[in-house]
Amino acid sequence: MSKVVITDYAFNDLQIEKSVLEAEGLEVVGQKKYEGEDKLIELVKDADYVITQFAPINAKVISSMQKSKIIVRYGIGVDNVDLQAAADKSIPVCNVPDFCTDEVADHTLSMILALTRKIVPCWDIIRRDKNWTLPIPLDGMYVLREMTVGLVAYGKIARQVALRLKPFKCKILAFDPAIAPAVIVKDGCVPASLDEIITQSDIISLHCPSNDKTRYIINKHSISKMKKGAILVNASRGDLIKGDDLITALQSGRIGAAALDVTDPEPINMDNPLLKMGNVIINAHIASASASAVRNLRTSAANTVVARLKGAKLSNVVNGVNV
Repeated sequence: MSKVVITDYAFNDLQIEKSVLEAEGLEVVGQKKYEGEDKLIELVKDADYVITQFAPINAKVISSMQKSKIIVRYGIGVDNVDLQAAADKSIPVCNVPDFCTDEVADHTLSMILALTRKIVPCWDIIRRDKNWTLPIPLDGMYVLREMTVGLVAYGKIARQVALRLKPFKCKILAFDPAIAPAVIVKDGCVPASLDEIITQSDIISLHCPSNDKTRYIINKHSISKMKKGAILVNASRGDLIKGDDLITALQSGRIGAAALDVTDPEPINMDNPLLKMGNVIINAHIASASASAVRNLRTSAANTVVARLKGAKLSNVVNGVNV
């Protein structure tokens, strides 16, 4: 019997996956949490198919795979998988690109509104201090119509963010070298370079994957070019931002506020100064969360394995392996 190994998962059980995979005669073996490289290697070495969530599927782990025909990532990003190592072994790596577009777009908009309208401090002063007042200077309250929002990358999620922002009548800049400027213009946004996004935006929202070109794209150099008091939002990947540089910029007022659904590392260290800042909102990587999104994620991952089992064409290969 062919075996599907699930390296780690954040769900209560694997019943959704098993209902799909066992119906095809596949054995499902799952490990709830990543327990180190050695145990992971032992787990995947004889797997026919691998599904992973956060476990680091690095070159050493991939080299140990004796039979794997596919690696499927629960999610959009694939930065925990060594794509080149998998390609060198002719193992296709697939993601689930469409499972949480609306959820993350909604969450991004909610973080933008929370920061511009100071929702958290306005609630805190009532709840904590029993004081019915505006807790910040009046010029710290913003209206989106008067602001410029810069989107770094313009994929499916960023496009949905732009769609949600348009009724607020703000100016929307979009940077994405893979998207034709005409597409951005058609959507009612303004094509821009990354430098224009950095220097001209009142709000910068990150939507790019984590890779060698984007890792720590927000650092002391790029921050130094931002408008004083700019707002930073990240619902993409934590390592797009250099953490120490962000802390310094928030403390100095160079960055006015930040909302992070992702951090580097995750979970965030509980002694991190960001957790004590009143101009920061941090969530535990939950922007994608909804019951329907998680159900679709798990079903899609399992169905991708079934497609590989049956020799069907895979539509979501991210490492260029044609099978």
